[in-house]
Amino acid sequence: MKWSGFVVFSVLGFMATEQGVTVDVVAKSGPGLAFIAYPKAVSLMPLAPLWSILVGRRREIFILVTSLVGFLLGLFHVTNGGVYVFTLFDYYSASGMVLLWFCFFECVAVAWVYGGERFYDNIQGMVGSRPGPWLRICWTVLTPLLTAGIFVFSLVTHTPLKYDGYVYPRYADAVGWMLALLSMVTIPGYLVIRLVLTPGGSLLQRWRTATAPVLEPHQLRARDRPQVPMYQLRH
Repeated sequence: MKWSGFVVFSVLGFMATEQGVTVDVVAKSGPGLAFIAYPKAVSLMPLAPLWSILVGRRREIFILVTSLVGFLLGLFHVTNGGVYVFTLFDYYSASGMVLLWFCFFECVAVAWVYGGERFYDNIQGMVGSRPGPWLRICWTVLTPLLTAGIFVFSLVTHTPLKYDGYVYPRYADAVGWMLALLSMVTIPGYLVIRLVLTPGGSLLQRWRTATAPVLEPHQLRARDRPQVPMYQLRH
């Protein structure tokens, strides 16, 4: 149920944003929600034919393939040595250094790229008050330093994975690092692709264009309006 709610309300939120209204205006109960509002929202999304295939008439095939792949991969976890495979997946792809890596870049993106002051203004606009200065100190300084420090320390002191007295061989360690890199490389990889595809002259100009917030006109603060060319506005 939680995944269904995630999909449905994500689509409703997208549709409300596109129309410039609140969610309760587009979220009408009954069959109209599934047969009118949902298909219309999918048609407005980028790559509409792809989404229509994924959630449309062929969704059963998509669900079947996804479930089959997940089932086949899960078979490794229920064999006699499945707990060792599960531990390998869990350690390298779901915890530890991977989480530290993402936490570091999340803080950098919010506090330094988007801007801590702008994020504070957004919170004030949503809830009516600004958080205390402690959160901003954590976002800008403490959390990035701590996550980066622990990440480097983990790399320096890394030893082969162990479980119940069993030391994983080197090839298993290599497989684990490949699993970790599959998700970790997405951040620098996307950054490089975005900089290459962004029009502009120097690397600094490309960086400023690529990291400029994409905002609706009503999301601009009063102090931002004289600098409108710096932002990517949606119309």
